[in-house]
Amino acid sequence: MEKETMKERVVAISRVSKVVKGGKRFKFSVLVVVGDEERYVGVGLGKAREIPEAVRKGIEKAKKDLVELKQVGTTIPHPIIGNFGAASVLLRPAAPGTGVIASAVVRAIMELGGVKDVLTKVIGRTSNPINVAYATLEALKSLRSPEELLKLRGKEKELTK
Repeated sequence: MEKETMKERVVAISRVSKVVKGGKRFKFSVLVVVGDEERYVGVGLGKAREIPEAVRKGIEKAKKDLVELKQVGTTIPHPIIGNFGAASVLLRPAAPGTGVIASAVVRAIMELGGVKDVLTKVIGRTSNPINVAYATLEALKSLRSPEELLKLRGKEKELTK
């Protein structure tokens, strides 16, 4: 996987302040999604005193932890729910031409991962962008392609009509 062909998208920027004697110290945490728009996608969280430095750190972390997406045509193989913290994300396959129906965070991950048609819903007690991003990644990691499922069940690939 060539990491030079990756595209990145900043999904969320948070300003965090710390009160010290003499004022406030501001730092930024930036959630970045990187992907090749074909099959690999990653999420990284960068923290620094300036936004550009935080973005750079986030991109580096995202490129280290890439996830391969299992696809059937332009969608995912089966419905799945990913959990992280209090966030749960439901991903469902969709018919060709549906598009990506998702929140901003999930949309960025799906588009940069190369999925063109998918229905998603953020379920759970939080809409925290960081937890939603990691829940989406957990769901994508546990996807299985039809070939993998047949192999797990000990069956040969069956002919479809």
